[in-house]
Amino acid sequence: MDFYTTLMRHAVDSNDSTVLALAGVLSAAFGQAGVHTLPIRGLNLDETHWLLAHWFPGVDSALFLQLAASPAAWRQRSCDDEVGDLANLLKAHADPLAGTTIEIHCVSHALACACAGHKHLWQELRLRSRSELPVLLGYWFPRLAQKNVHGMKWKKFLYKQLCEREALLVCKSSNCAECGDFADCFGPD
Repeated sequence: MDFYTTLMRHAVDSNDSTVLALAGVLSAAFGQAGVHTLPIRGLNLDETHWLLAHWFPGVDSALFLQLAASPAAWRQRSCDDEVGDLANLLKAHADPLAGTTIEIHCVSHALACACAGHKHLWQELRLRSRSELPVLLGYWFPRLAQKNVHGMKWKKFLYKQLCEREALLVCKSSNCAECGDFADCFGPD
């Protein structure tokens, strides 16, 4: 089954970057773990059903979702510290005018899950281009997006912010301009 296409057929707005990003994260998760496992780490069963009903009404039956209601079925996906830390970083920088608390919660966890992927963040989210990502982040998390003044790759930028928040120094150099890995962090996607 083409999960992405099915999600987008039920999307409330197929041109909205939030909807595209959520569809990207959800389709990757369903493709990897099936329709019996909660797709977004950190969201419980009720939050997952809410997300689907809010942004993809009617998709539950189209995907034949049978998400497990028992805590044991979702515990292992919801206890990933890295995803939780990234989601908390995003939520701490969320614009309360961008959406409701539950919308911010869902978007934060979806973006955090996408950061765990191997591709560039905009690709993990299945956005059409890298230029859509700063718009998406700027809408939901403007204070955080404004900090990326030099155009660092977004996934690297988010992890760098997380490290700075936790007072961890993982970069090889104290200054990006002097770092031997500069092209990896700031080069083209």
